[in-house]
Amino acid sequence: MTVDMSSACATTFVLFRLMLSRSFNMIGSICPSDAAGLSRDTPVTSHVMYVGNRKAEFKASNLLGKMTVEEPAQMAVKGRTFSAQYNLPRLPVPALEQTLNRYLDTCRPLLDDEQFKATSEIVQKFKEKEGPELQKLLEKRATKHTNWLSDWWKSVAYLDIRLPLVVLNPGFYLPRQNFRGKQGQIDFTSRMIAGLLDYKIMLDEQTLSVDTMGGKPLCMVQHYQLLNACRVPGLKKDKHVHISPNDSDQPHHITLIHNNHIFSMDVYSSQGKPLSIAQLRAQIQFCVDQSKMAAAPVGILTTMDRSSWGKAYHEMVKDKTNKASLENIQRSILAVSLDGPLPQPTEGSDVDMAAAISLHGGGSKVFSGNRWFDKTLQFYIGEDGYVLANYEHTTAEGPPLVCIMDHILNFLEKKKDPFLDAPNVLPPKQLNFNLSEKVEQTIRCGLEDIDSIVKDIMIRSFFFKDYGKNFIKKAKMSPDAYIQVALQLAYYRVYKQPCATYESGSLRCFQLGRTDTIRSCSSASLAFSKAMGDSSVDPATKVDLLRKAVQSHRQYTDYTISGQAVDRHLLGLKLTALESGRDIPELFTDLAFKESTNFRLSTSQVAIQREAFLYFVPVVQDGYGLCYNPQEEQIIVCITSFNNSPETSSEKLMDSVSQSLRDMQKLLETQMQTKL
Repeated sequence: MTVDMSSACATTFVLFRLMLSRSFNMIGSICPSDAAGLSRDTPVTSHVMYVGNRKAEFKASNLLGKMTVEEPAQMAVKGRTFSAQYNLPRLPVPALEQTLNRYLDTCRPLLDDEQFKATSEIVQKFKEKEGPELQKLLEKRATKHTNWLSDWWKSVAYLDIRLPLVVLNPGFYLPRQNFRGKQGQIDFTSRMIAGLLDYKIMLDEQTLSVDTMGGKPLCMVQHYQLLNACRVPGLKKDKHVHISPNDSDQPHHITLIHNNHIFSMDVYSSQGKPLSIAQLRAQIQFCVDQSKMAAAPVGILTTMDRSSWGKAYHEMVKDKTNKASLENIQRSILAVSLDGPLPQPTEGSDVDMAAAISLHGGGSKVFSGNRWFDKTLQFYIGEDGYVLANYEHTTAEGPPLVCIMDHILNFLEKKKDPFLDAPNVLPPKQLNFNLSEKVEQTIRCGLEDIDSIVKDIMIRSFFFKDYGKNFIKKAKMSPDAYIQVALQLAYYRVYKQPCATYESGSLRCFQLGRTDTIRSCSSASLAFSKAMGDSSVDPATKVDLLRKAVQSHRQYTDYTISGQAVDRHLLGLKLTALESGRDIPELFTDLAFKESTNFRLSTSQVAIQREAFLYFVPVVQDGYGLCYNPQEEQIIVCITSFNNSPETSSEKLMDSVSQSLRDMQKLLETQMQTKL
């Protein structure tokens, strides 16, 4: 049978666009770089795998058969890293009336009077009828789980999603390094891997310091789930595999990819000793020498929508060679891709191009086939000094990733090798794949689809150097809240209306905590945005409105990090209704719920010491992904949008954000001078 590939691939991409708009609006309350749809038939238990027995890593096996666990196995406390872990409180279930009142407050700036009145009546009905019973069931669930949200969240926010990981995984831009050329690339990569091993030793020995927020200890589980981990595609739902720190047989290898060739490269000796930098350099050189010509881009399969990749995966694992190779990748510590030099950008800056490359690889003719997006942590090293990363989001947020990056960069500055040459080093092994015509056809389709996705994503980054956190603190305001108010002003100036805005707020002060939504759009931020465009409002009043907006955001942030925000609680009530076979309450089909969870601004602060930043694509088709790194004397911002949306432009919003930050500084400086 002859298949028209151009038609088939076009159909796949149209379906992807439909999935994007539908899945980002069906359930709401999802994290910035992820979203999920849910039906009554959707399972709500995530699949987490702990895999052992390294001896079988090159043999087909059933190591990765289904095994469902609701929570990670408790790890033995042998050092300071977990010294506070099991004394952390459990995630609370907020009071129903409190959540509903706060929900109405956050909906108010998005609705007109008539809409708000109708929503208030729906909320009152829910409070009197379905709400109390669902609340009791959710509270009962909370008594049976270390974290009542954790396993649900992995499913609805990640593993149930059928979208391609290239529009879900966050990217990470690191400062450009000084090396140039293939040998410089190999040398840097060997030292970077040594830095990673140095960090991993701290993890294994539990000497890593406990993260804190406001002096309080945080959950450290996410640090352990970035390494030795991988997402595995399924036909209807993915699963996540992870080798537990409790497993005595830890992986000794990484996945190294060059010219689409995939290698299993040992970074520990057979006795478990880390290799020296010289030995790592020799291992990498061996891989490069064995892969001078490009191979079939098997990695392109990981760029596809999860159902298409799941079908190909199901076909591939019937072959023993394929199964062994796939299991080897899934068991590896992390993936490292060696890329060529960065393509010349046709628009935007070199930094924008590098950021794009870390999200999607640049397309079929660039590096998209030189990837394995399913790996939880991936580094991309270019021949021209660009160092990038990408991570699959199922098990961790940005801060644990930043911890790894900071450690590696600090390690590189020392320029010392802490490891002696290890004995009995096994050479790298190239992983082979036997590809059927059906799988080869899927790869061809994937090559066309990735080019369509690449064309659709606009990335713009900028280093706002007029001022940073120091000025904001001098004005006696929270830098994060101040920047969020600036984003509200910037959006309002472009669109003449507010929008539902998501900021990621950490719940790691609770065991197995992830995030909840800081709803940044408030009545106070809207009042300030309107006043800034009204020449009849005097500067003193504008400053007062700015401070009120900042304080409103600060207060909601406090609600969020203490487990008292709106979105995860509402999600829990909705999932409780679905799991118990009840009809979905009207609260969740109301216009206000759809509008207040249609996050046209999806934002996150990821603070990094160096000139680095994280980024992700929008969660709605006519929205923006916006990540920022506030530093003492500058604010680094990265904005993404979809080119296929006529309503959005990263460049336009970038200009508005810059101008809003300048205008707010001018306003405050004028007020300060008046007081003098």
